[in-house]
Formats: sequence, C-alpha cells, structure tokens
Amino acid sequence: MRPLHRGVDFGMDPKKRHGVRATNREYLRYDQVDKRQRYHLSEQGAPDEFDDGFHIRTCDLGDFLHGDDAARRRFAAELNAALREIGFAILVNHGTDVALYDDIAAATHEFFTTLPLETKMRFRARRHGSVNQGYFPIHETSDIHPDLVEGWVFCRRAFDVDKRRSDAPLDTFWPEPRYEPRFRRLVQENERLILPIMQSLLLGLDHDPQLYDERLTHPNIGLRLNYYPALDAPALAGGAGRLLGHEDVGMFTLLPAPEVEGLQVLNRRTMKWVRLQAPRGSLILNTGDYVQRITNDILPSTTHRVGRPRDPELLTQPRVSFPMNVYVWEDVLLEVLPGLSKPKYPPVRAIEFHTRSTSKFYGDDYAVVE
Repeated sequence: MRPLHRGVDFGMDPKKRHGVRATNREYLRYDQVDKRQRYHLSEQGAPDEFDDGFHIRTCDLGDFLHGDDAARRRFAAELNAALREIGFAILVNHGTDVALYDDIAAATHEFFTTLPLETKMRFRARRHGSVNQGYFPIHETSDIHPDLVEGWVFCRRAFDVDKRRSDAPLDTFWPEPRYEPRFRRLVQENERLILPIMQSLLLGLDHDPQLYDERLTHPNIGLRLNYYPALDAPALAGGAGRLLGHEDVGMFTLLPAPEVEGLQVLNRRTMKWVRLQAPRGSLILNTGDYVQRITNDILPSTTHRVGRPRDPELLTQPRVSFPMNVYVWEDVLLEVLPGLSKPKYPPVRAIEFHTRSTSKFYGDDYAVVE
C-alpha cells in the first residue's frame, strides 16, 4: 500500500480520488449486508451533523453474569433493544477491574511512542487468515484516504492462549515479546464475556442461547491498538478524520471506554452523529457485519468514526483506544439464524465474507474467493 498524505494528488484512482470528501456510497460494492445509510467518512464540520440529545443505552451485564433466569432475560431484552435501535450499548458491572484498562492504556501509549519507526515498519500489516494483522502507519489505516491514527492489530495467533492455531513463534508478531503477556490479560478478560454476550443476543431473538457456544469458544479475535497523536494546526487544516466512518466486520466489538472523547455513532433514523462518551471503566459494545448477516438485518452493523473532541484543550492530547473485535474462525459458515423471516443472504464462509468486505480498506487483491 503506498503512503497517503495530506494534500496528496489522488489522481484517477477511483478509491482515492474523493479524498476527505468521500462518502460510503462510493464503496458499496464491497458490502455484503444491506447498508442504505449515506455518510461522509470524515467529520465535515457542519453544525447540524450531531444529535446531542440522543444517548446510547446503558445495560447491566451483571444481571446476566450473576442473576437468576428472570434477570438474564431482562438483560437480554434490554441489550437487544439497544442494539436494534442503534447497534451500540454501554455495559456496566462486567467484572473487569478498571485498573487493567488503565494499565493497557499506558502500555498502548508506551508501545507506539517508544518503538522506533524502523522497527514498526518491519511488522507492516499483512493477512493472517482473515485478519490484516500488524502495524499500520499514520495516514495508512485504510486504502481510501488518510486517517490521523497509528494502528496495530493482533489476532489470536499472536497470543499465548488456547486454540492459537499457529506454530509461529510470538516474536513473529511482537517487536518486543515482553508486551505479549501484558496485552494477553486484556484478551483473556474480554474472552470470558464473549459467550454471555452472544447468549444474550440469541436469547433476545428467542433462539437457543447456546447455539454459537462452540463457534465462539476460543474464537479468533482482532485486538486493535490505536494511537491518535495530538492534533496540530496542519492536521486540523487538512480535513482528515482521526478514524474514518466504517462498520466493523465481525460478530461484535468490545471497547473499554476511552479517556479522551472522539467516538461518534451514526443514528440511521436521523442520519445525525451521536457523540459517545461512556463512563470510566465501562465497556462499549457494538455489533458488526457478521451479526447483521446472521440475524437477517435485525441487529445492524452500525457506522462509527473517531472525530475531534469538543474541548479545545483535548486537541493537544494524544488519544489511545484498544477495541477487540470478535470473529469466528475462517472455516465457519455464516448463515441466517433458523426461524427468522425468509433469509436475505445465502450461507458464506467467514474467510470469504471477511476478506471481501475488508478489501474496501486493504485493496481488491485482499479478498479470498473460494
């Protein structure tokens, strides 16, 4: 992937010529679930872009983890209502100590700011199974237009955990393997929540809550570390977003609430953006393309992006985040759940679905066709 920089001449490349003015409609050919919304990929600065009166629902995961059958059903109903409405929910009482999130935030900042660029570039992202794993330089998170973020993705193959599905040594994935145990703790904490969340989604749809237990026990994941540098005057003038508007491709994503504001969620009913600032220690959940496909569009894969914080003082601070995308393994068949209305989508293997969808960001030759 060639470097993208502010002011670059995108020429006639149809994926780049729209630049920071691009909308999602230019890339619909890559989508494999219905996405009728139209939005600009980066923040446009219009005063009517935002709806500050809408609030993402907060759901008490402790009801499902520790409650009786009635409490579990109540949580499942509340979670499904939130996700049907906007595809996002804020989870509290999930059982992970906020001190772990603080440590991971510090480790993410250290990881990006102490490693030399030369070292980082030796780990440029490449496909491992379905997941584009490795380092993404600033301006090169996507093949569409520049983002003001450095990224690093680690799939399950990069961690010393059960069902790793790789014989490669850890230093294949880690520039400094001492970081692996530190980030592994977050993966393991998130992993214990995967089945309860999926069981809740299925229960809320009146399905067998254990239907996906086998497929989501030791599943593949994509832990993405994001480092957003402070926004200086040239960056602000260039018009690029911190992270362009997109929908996640997987089952769902778990994001510990970032300290610095920036996450924006598209409300498809009003076509306005909702600024999501979740409480410290909470966990933000959003559904992805896999779930929209298997639920026959009942639970949407919702558009989100990272924009500028409203507080001018926060513009001078770096921002970190560390979402974990939950996937199924590449050989799993994605098909509409039984008992729903007439399926809108045929069955498809995860690797084909995943790579075709994400080739929008990584280039057409990223897609695996079986």
